[in-house]
Amino acid sequence: MTATSIRHDWTLAEIRDLLALPFNDLVFRAQSVHREHFDPNEVQVSTLLSIKTGACPEDCKYCPQSGHYNTGLEKEKLLEIENVVAEAKAAREKGASRFCMGAAWRSPTKKDMPYVLDMVRQVKSLGLETCMTLGMLNEGQAGELAEAGLDYYNHNLDTSEKFYNHIITTRTYQDRLDTLETVRKAGMKVCCGGIMGMGEDEDDRAGLLMQLANLPHHPESVPINMLVKVAGTPLEDVDDLDPFEFVRTIAVARIVMPASHVRLSAGREQMNDQMQALCFLAGANSIFYGEKLLTTSNPEADHDRQLFQRLGIRPEQRGEPHTDNEREAGLIEAMEQERNRHLFYDAAERKSA
Repeated sequence: MTATSIRHDWTLAEIRDLLALPFNDLVFRAQSVHREHFDPNEVQVSTLLSIKTGACPEDCKYCPQSGHYNTGLEKEKLLEIENVVAEAKAAREKGASRFCMGAAWRSPTKKDMPYVLDMVRQVKSLGLETCMTLGMLNEGQAGELAEAGLDYYNHNLDTSEKFYNHIITTRTYQDRLDTLETVRKAGMKVCCGGIMGMGEDEDDRAGLLMQLANLPHHPESVPINMLVKVAGTPLEDVDDLDPFEFVRTIAVARIVMPASHVRLSAGREQMNDQMQALCFLAGANSIFYGEKLLTTSNPEADHDRQLFQRLGIRPEQRGEPHTDNEREAGLIEAMEQERNRHLFYDAAERKSA
């Protein structure tokens, strides 16, 4: 039994008060909560691949893939399944335990669903957890994805309901909440978070965290993104967010969603090692690993390995088995993961040698 209870009744005033705590007090509290639920020196490692790029009909003001803005991004068709599987194998060899696939769609089409479902099955067969972000889903699509073995579905709220219409007008906040409910009903886990630094104020960050924390079930993964400003998008000249405000957001996410993985996601390339270390101290325990997140760059994989070594962090392993068959399968998987973990670090040493 842990001391920190899981709540779904947070008030905006409570979350404002947390964000306003002295920085040291807030980080100490967040790290204390983190240690009740997780190994403080393990970070879950995911890799993200764009399986269909560009020409999205949505008008999200931060997104270079939106067809509403000229960002120089070329439209690409849905990737061939064998290419996706090859990328997933490479990610597994580099230490990733989860493989995420994203498509620039408002929602998946009937024509594309069979290919998407086959991607899930084949990536799952590699022993990786699977995650997809494909836009809005109806019940039939969610059911098909769950039956194919999809573990996680990503669908971010992006910001508070109050600020939402300043960022997106082609899809409502309720549309997003409806998709999250549909995913839950289908039996998949939820990956849902937001983007900081889009011109929102502290109340908007508090409002987003309150919305996430008061969902009937907390998202198992909560990506906290720092805006990556892309030329040609309406947010290319927005003022930078104070890095300490970003760390505060991570810390409060950890406190109000104690058992969720809080992912340090987009924008890490703009963060120095010290800021990332503060985020881990504040309760972040998941990262996207690799050179690119969909269409924006990410810290080089070797640099991530080196940072993990410097901080004494190791990639998180999968959960403990319960039945004899699960234990046997888990032993085989653990041996494979240990091998991958050595590859994760050895590659950095070979490059620096």
